Amino acid sequence: MGEQTEFKPGMRAPNNGTYIEIGENDFHMGITDPQQITLKAGDKFPETKNKDRKWTKKGND
Repeated sequence: MGEQTEFKPGMRAPNNGTYIEIGENDFHMGITDPQQITLKAGDKFPETKNKDRKWTKKGND
């Protein structure tokens, strides 16, 4: 079983790093000005800009 890559607000970060908002259509259209946050392992993910978005780890942090 692989490591989880998408996280909902309120979940805890599995690792230290920078996380970025993603959305349902971001593959095709992108998200304008997505939120980026830096968390430590165990920190809770904050709310996203809308209910259809989640958090994912950014790049090779």
